[in-house]
Amino acid sequence: MLSYQHIYHAGNAADLHKHALLAWVMDYLTAKDKPLSYLETHAGRGLYDLSSDEARKTGEAAAGIGRAEAQNWLADGHPLMRAIGAIRARYGADAYAGSPLIARHFLRKGDSAHLAELHPAEHEALAEVAGHATLYKQDGFAMARSVTPPTPRRGLMLVDPSYEVKSDYAEIPAFIGDIARKWNVGTLILWYPLLSDGRERRMHKKLQGAFPDALTSEVQFPPAKPGHGMVGSGMFTVNPPWGMAEEAARIEGLFRG
Repeated sequence: MLSYQHIYHAGNAADLHKHALLAWVMDYLTAKDKPLSYLETHAGRGLYDLSSDEARKTGEAAAGIGRAEAQNWLADGHPLMRAIGAIRARYGADAYAGSPLIARHFLRKGDSAHLAELHPAEHEALAEVAGHATLYKQDGFAMARSVTPPTPRRGLMLVDPSYEVKSDYAEIPAFIGDIARKWNVGTLILWYPLLSDGRERRMHKKLQGAFPDALTSEVQFPPAKPGHGMVGSGMFTVNPPWGMAEEAARIEGLFRG
């Protein structure tokens, strides 16, 4: 299915949770003078204009990055705010970075990036801002299986599907297991929604059973509108870097405050 476009939801509370942790991990990994690979299975367009009609239609950014900035959740020195500041300096005050551009902010010469996006319009927009990343106009799960283990072997993969395809919930545990076997040193980060009907819980239980040492970070927030099914955000990380658990707990506390 190719109907999902993230511009309607860019900068929302789920993005804030996901991107704050992603930026922290990227900052941690690039602090060491060793090359790395960044892989993303469902990259989107990479750059979003929060003043666009689509973003303004839902107003979800106000409850995410807007709230975080208004309440000073993240200091200017936080990796996410550094990345957003650089994006705004280049693209304007209403620009918001998707995960590919957040990753690009931290990547260095010698690092590699592999980004998959199947939606034609999203892929075209991504190509304009992706820099030297290798782009794939194909299914992101297939890309990941074909690229892993990457060169360099050190690095991370972000798995962030729209979950429009309902079978994703059933198939993702096996996919993560396959990638972990092929790339046992990689940090694998899966984002998933917390839903009012709880359909994601079976997937999460299977993942926990397969990876008992993985890190789970979940935050809850009000639905974007009455009757909306997403009521929170989850991040499941295989091979989390040292210190990520503490940073995740800190971010979770901001949502509860």
